[in-house]
Amino acid sequence: MSNASRFEFFKSHHVPTLTVLKAAIEDFSYDPHAHEEYAFGVTLAGRQDFFSGGQFHRSPPGNVILFNPEEVHDGHSGGERALDYLMVYAHPEQVKPLFADVLGHERGADFRSRQTLIQDAPLRQAILELTRLVTSQAGSCIDQENALYRVVERTAQLGGHVQPSQVTHRPEALLDLAREYIHAHLEADMSLDDISQAAHLSKYHFLRLFRQHFGMTPHQYVMNGRVNAARAALDQGTPLTEVALRFGFADLSHFNRRFKRIYGMTPHQYQRDIAR
Repeated sequence: MSNASRFEFFKSHHVPTLTVLKAAIEDFSYDPHAHEEYAFGVTLAGRQDFFSGGQFHRSPPGNVILFNPEEVHDGHSGGERALDYLMVYAHPEQVKPLFADVLGHERGADFRSRQTLIQDAPLRQAILELTRLVTSQAGSCIDQENALYRVVERTAQLGGHVQPSQVTHRPEALLDLAREYIHAHLEADMSLDDISQAAHLSKYHFLRLFRQHFGMTPHQYVMNGRVNAARAALDQGTPLTEVALRFGFADLSHFNRRFKRIYGMTPHQYQRDIAR
């Protein structure tokens, strides 16, 4: 194996069984093997050549690769350029409840993708965003859960078997419970499980219902609530670092980005302006 070949694994600190591989290879070849997880990959540079499902595949940059659990495959760099790619591994116990919610329990429990190579920008971006959150460890639990759900939801949509939304009586009353829970726990590392249980709804039914009702995902709503609460703390003269840590931002850079997206300026600029 060339010294230029590199392999680096990252394990999520928030979502059990979720792992990311970032790899760059030249003359290394994988033996035929299989994983017990679902594997969602993106070819970043070079070409990824492999056998799987009795067929030979070539994946150019931008392509998505999807391996089902226990699906045998090998792999090596194709063409003249070095291969650079990433892979997200998610255990069936973690992912199948998500597929069940999107596809219905019968289909979701036994979901296997019929496609190995997929050309789809939304799915590629969802995998890249999930990878960014796991490898940087900057995202909260709800960040990573939401990103994983986006990967699963788009994968199911491409299969063309998404079930109609469930009908829930009195959704406003249940969503009010979720909203109250969120605002009471803005300083905590909330998960989708926590919020959906407060609303007495299944996790991913709740996610769809919340998005339909509020026009944003629970993750976006939580971040919006945290930024607004942080602004109130800035009004009281609380130091920037203390505010960032209190409301779950990874660091000042993360706090700056989130705050500026809503208020058009950094927290420091805001605090400077209101002090005049």
